[in-house]
Amino acid sequence: MAFASTPDLETREAVWPELPLEAWQDTQATLHRYTQILGKVKLALTPLVNHYWNVTFRVTARGMTTGLIPYGTGAFEVDFDFLVHELAFRTTGGETRVLGLEPRPVDEFYRDVMATLRSLGVEVRIWDVPVEIPDDTTRFSEDRHHASYQPEYVQRWWRALLQASLVLEEFRSRFTGKCSPVHFFWGSFDLAVTRFSGRRAPERPGADIITQESYCEEVCSAGFWTGNPQTKGAAFYCYAAPEPQGFSTASVRPAEARYDTGFKEYLLSYDDVRRADDPKAYLLDFFQSAYDACAELGRWDRPRLERPLYLPEHPSGARAADTSAMLPEQPST
Repeated sequence: MAFASTPDLETREAVWPELPLEAWQDTQATLHRYTQILGKVKLALTPLVNHYWNVTFRVTARGMTTGLIPYGTGAFEVDFDFLVHELAFRTTGGETRVLGLEPRPVDEFYRDVMATLRSLGVEVRIWDVPVEIPDDTTRFSEDRHHASYQPEYVQRWWRALLQASLVLEEFRSRFTGKCSPVHFFWGSFDLAVTRFSGRRAPERPGADIITQESYCEEVCSAGFWTGNPQTKGAAFYCYAAPEPQGFSTASVRPAEARYDTGFKEYLLSYDDVRRADDPKAYLLDFFQSAYDACAELGRWDRPRLERPLYLPEHPSGARAADTSAMLPEQPST
């Protein structure tokens, strides 16, 4: 199977590619289920971490990774490589297995993933029902109608995800209170970073255990989502939970940002970002202004949560943040 070559990353179109939902929604639905299968493997085998952060994936230079998953006296990891469209299984014992990412039904993908794990000595059982996809809960082992994989659009999505990750990492660096990593949730199929006020949140009557744990403290969460027909495609978001009074009518920049009463969050279209003169600055302004509204209206202790980093002094008197002062002198040539 031939795939498109890697695009020239100097062009705006390559860095912030078009991602029309209608062009790849079948592939998105299939890929969503592929990621959930590996995510559920990680959920089954990793120690539980607060807010279920143990189950998430991280964006990489080639796609996404599960990160290390402990098993026996060692561990393994599974990487989605969206440049050559492969799924790579690697163990700490040095073994490697590779599956192609290509158009095939979810049931076949599920069967091959579980067989590959068994071939590596990993025995695991998962609940093979998709989550957070209410319109179709066909078991992975029986799903033959989701079978689309368009390499070009999967790679476009990953490139958008990569840019979102880079911006969110910079946004995260501005906050020194409790904060999540920038990570990918395979349940909701979005990339997110979450800041915490440090206060407990009100109880949520009737909430399931995952929701109770995820929102047991006051949060402001920002991220990137591929979207649905209601959002008209991919969008960046920011929400507060619980939402302070006045948040929905706050002054959030840029002008194209809007508060969605259905989702109860601010949305900014991916297309608006990719067309901006400076997409990074434009997007950072959105995240920052939405967080400012949450923190001010929610009366967060901002001096404590946004304190300067403690950095060691260099013998020359320069701060460690001045990296040029920390580098050894280079010999002349």
